[in-house]
Amino acid sequence: MKKILNIDNMPREHIDDPDFQSKMQTLLIGNALGCEKIYVNIDYVKPGGKSVKYHSHSKQEEFFLIMQGSGLLRMNGEEVSIKTGDVISKPAGQEIAHQFINNGSEILQILDAGTREKDDIATYPDENVVFIRNKGLVFDIKDCMKGWTSDPNS
Repeated sequence: MKKILNIDNMPREHIDDPDFQSKMQTLLIGNALGCEKIYVNIDYVKPGGKSVKYHSHSKQEEFFLIMQGSGLLRMNGEEVSIKTGDVISKPAGQEIAHQFINNGSEILQILDAGTREKDDIATYPDENVVFIRNKGLVFDIKDCMKGWTSDPNS
């Protein structure tokens, strides 16, 4: 079934922070349209705000278009200036840590699209956290077991 939606009339249940009280608001466009294999969001990041916590994905492919504003893209430990019209690809299967930072004076508007991957694992290197997304499980990397093996004969 084809569904058409105008982002100016986005249902509140498909908006993270619908009153835009925090530093970031996200329109969950793909969810509102019923997309199953991809997600499509528009992120609005206020000056001084960050898009997400610095993280990587084990399987998810992502694409970003800077629709408005300027800022920094923090990617794999480097910071790169970004501006309106820039496009960024984060290929699948490469754990590339990323985060957008609005160091400008206007709202940074980002089209954020990617694949929905059932067994995707997100890693948050700043916090030493691993998040198994489809299970909702969060682990502290510092608490990992040393010397464990899957070999039943060891």
